[in-house]
Parts: sequence; C-alpha cells; structure tokens
Amino acid sequence: MNRLEDDSKAPKSLSKVWIVLLLGSLTAFGPLSMDMYLPALPIVAGDLQTTTSLAQLSITACLLGLAVGQLIFGPLSDIRGRRRPLVFALIVYVLASILCAFSTHIWVFIVFRFVQGVTGAAGIVIARASARDLYSGKDLTKFIALLALVNGAAPILAPLAGGIVLNFTSWNAVFIILGIIGLIMFLSVLIFLPETLTTEKRSESSMLAVVKTFRGLLKDRLFMGIACTQALIMASMFAYIAGSPFVLQNLYKVTPQQFSMLFALNGIGIIIAAQVTGRLSSTIGEVKLLFSGVLLSFIGSLFLFVVIIYKMPLFAMALALFLVVSSVGMVSTSAFSLGMQRQGKSAGSASAFLGLLPFICGAIVSPLVGIAGDQTAWPMGIIIVFCSGIALVIFMLFVRKSELKD
Repeated sequence: MNRLEDDSKAPKSLSKVWIVLLLGSLTAFGPLSMDMYLPALPIVAGDLQTTTSLAQLSITACLLGLAVGQLIFGPLSDIRGRRRPLVFALIVYVLASILCAFSTHIWVFIVFRFVQGVTGAAGIVIARASARDLYSGKDLTKFIALLALVNGAAPILAPLAGGIVLNFTSWNAVFIILGIIGLIMFLSVLIFLPETLTTEKRSESSMLAVVKTFRGLLKDRLFMGIACTQALIMASMFAYIAGSPFVLQNLYKVTPQQFSMLFALNGIGIIIAAQVTGRLSSTIGEVKLLFSGVLLSFIGSLFLFVVIIYKMPLFAMALALFLVVSSVGMVSTSAFSLGMQRQGKSAGSASAFLGLLPFICGAIVSPLVGIAGDQTAWPMGIIIVFCSGIALVIFMLFVRKSELKD
C-alpha cells in the first residue's frame, strides 16, 4: 500500500521519483563513507605511519559509528519525527568529514571516522523508516529495491571517484568531497523532505518506551532470525571491503584505478540482485528470495576458498567476490522488507536494529582480515566462508518455515 497518497501532510507534488532519489541518497551515506577512500587505504597507512590493522581500524570505527548512530537516531526519529534529527545529524557529518581530512595522526583520524559514522547512520535509518511510513507489504519490497538502485550507485561511483581523486591529489581531498556531499544533502532535506511521521503516529517520549520496544524486538524469534541472517551476510561484504584493497593490490598487483573498476563491478552486481528481488517479489515470497540470496553467498564463499587454496588467477578471484557481494542486494532487500512489515510506530527502532547488527558484525571482522598482514588472502576467505555458512544455518533454523502476518 502506498501511504503517501493517504497522508494529508505530504505535499501532493511530491513524486515517487523524487522520494526515491532523496531517500536513496540518504541510505548511500554508509557506502559513501566506507568506499570512497578504500583505494587510498594502503596510502593512508603509509602517510599516517601506521600498520595495516590500524588503518583497517578506521573502517571499524566508521562501522561502529554507523551501528551506534542507528541505535540513537532510529528510536529518536520514532519520538521526534524523521526530519529534525536528520537535519542535525547532517550538520555534524559535514564537520566530521572536514576534520577527517585534516587529521595528522591515526587515532585522531579514527575518532573522527567514528563521529562520521554516527551521524551518517541517521541518513540510513531515517530514510528506511520513512519508506516504512509511506509503504507496506509488496509495495515496500519494491520501493526498497528502488532505493537500492540509487543506493547501489554509491559502491560503484565512490571508489571510482576516490581513484580519480588520488590521480590528482591526496587522500585528504576524499573527505573534503564527502563534506560537500553532506552539505548538499543537508540543504536537500531542509528544503524538500517533508515530515513522513505525523504527530499522532509517534512513539512515547521516554527511554523506558525505547527499551520496551527493543526488548519486544529481541523476543521476536522471526525478526531476530531475519536480522541475524542479514547481519552475517553483510559481515561477509565488510570482510571483502576491508580485505580486498590489500588482496587485490598487493597480491594481484592491480592499480588503485583497476581496483576501483573491480569494486564498481561488484556494486553493479548488488544493484542487479536488488532489482531482480523487487521484480520477483510479486510472484515469489520474500522468504524464498532471502533463501536464494543466502545460498548464493554461501556458494560464492566456497568458490572463493577454492580460489585462495589453489592460488587461482585474478579472473577467478573477481568472479568469486562478485558472487559473494552480489548476494547482498538480494538478501538486504528481502530481509529488510520481511523485518519491517509488522512494524508500525516502532519502524525507526526496527530499522535501527536491522542496521545495527550488520555494522557491529562488520566492525568485528574488519580488523581481523588484516591480522596476518597485507600479503595473504586467507583471513578474508575464512571469515567470508564462516559468516555466510552461519547465516545459512540461522536462516534454516529460524526463518525457513516462518510466515509473516500482514
């Protein structure tokens, strides 16, 4: 059901295309903040005179920030509405991005990456909650797939842009650009985005109410199964994000620009998988689509393990990573729709929880992929196989035979 037409507070001129573009861009803050400086990660390690693991810890800090930020801004948006918390967060995001650019010490850099993650999370969680305010059921699945079309452009364009920037200037400029993007989004939200959560639909304004909401989500066996399945598949992708710059550039000797192209190809895979999921949702249940995505990830992870064992060439490595990463488009689209369909007033909290677990898992695995140094792919391969395998087990135990109530 499209709720935009029934909401008297929403402007009649507000088109679905504009809503998709605006909310999709807000959900892209995570990929933008993570991916744009990936080609420069080895350079950052050298420039700040630090180790591979500490450089990857800047990814962990951003991931933790994205997790904590969703935990803060999700419930807050249920209480205060979607618009005001988002405007505040975007202002701080711009400041944090600029401070990242001028950091000269790895720990200072890590701190501001955390702040950047916290405030960037507001865009992700509030955009998804706004989608739930406007749509439900199959329409929500299709709308999320459209958001993925815009959001999916970020993993494609971000590393490409980062690689281009490195041809002309230093990695610091990447964060200046992120600050400019944040400023553009701040102005867009301030001028164009309406409040999608009316006053009468807001949650109780108390921390006790927030705690009760999260406790209810934790007791929901089906919701937790969906959330954990999605989180582990996303953890596989984060292991790829943290490990692939070193694996591909150090072991396979690809340039930062070539790495950006390969990274972009995997971003296209996410978009295609998300759009296929959206189109098939009318005829195939979301549970079956979620299973297909998890199975695709597991098959890709096994292939990746074979590639690492037999030291197969770049084409095989790229194909294995494509399968693993592409599955995210199918899993995230179907899992988010399934997880949100029973949520009303607590849409922001549910959105936060669905976003919280992936970033916590990602924060755990990111530094682990560099634990053996920057000249081996074994940690990345082991973590990806483990995460996708456990995700498949959790799906079979908690989600496979469950049915959502409308």
